[in-house]
Amino acid sequence: MKILIVEDDAEISEFIRIGFEAEGFIVDKAYDGQEGSYKGRTNNYDVIVLDNSLPIQNGIEVCRDIRAIGSSVPIIFLSVIGDTEKRIDAIEKGADDYITKPFSFDELRARVKALLRRPKKIENPVVKVGELTLDKDKKEAYRNESPLNLTRKEYNLLEYLMHNTGIVVSRTRIMEHVWSAESDPFSNTVEAHMSKLRRKINAGDQKDIIRNLPGRGYMIQD
Repeated sequence: MKILIVEDDAEISEFIRIGFEAEGFIVDKAYDGQEGSYKGRTNNYDVIVLDNSLPIQNGIEVCRDIRAIGSSVPIIFLSVIGDTEKRIDAIEKGADDYITKPFSFDELRARVKALLRRPKKIENPVVKVGELTLDKDKKEAYRNESPLNLTRKEYNLLEYLMHNTGIVVSRTRIMEHVWSAESDPFSNTVEAHMSKLRRKINAGDQKDIIRNLPGRGYMIQD
């Protein structure tokens, strides 16, 4: 899961980041409305946490920008203002939820998970591709029922590949979905993690089901 935090208070932003990274989320951050609007419109997120009072553009304007391109990403507003009119205005402009500051991380986490449970389509938490099984609820992966000892990043990488079975996914798309926006796009981190993942999946000379297509990307198939 990938989350965008648009919050100009560095302390609050870091508080939220630490909490969601501990939950296994990939976290991007923005510190003003212009940056938040750009990231929200140009990246794929599972949820956006959006402060209402921001430099350059406020939260309502950011939300309006994101909805204007047809995005239905869940958006949770954060605000020190708790009156009914502000809540209604945010919801009418496209927000899915509204939390008044100060708030506990437990409440924010519960609200995020509630939004993520709203199914775009009913999905089975267990994904299978040939000999591979991914249990999204348990965050575990298996090959022929033998558990794979994956790091969090390796698990996220495998999950993304399995959700795109039979499709060539480029290095750029992998960076967008599995790494944060702050990651260096020119590093060899994708190649390094992919190499480690393939070694773990193929232990014992098993068939390599992840194909590397030079100049195009990677594809998983049974």
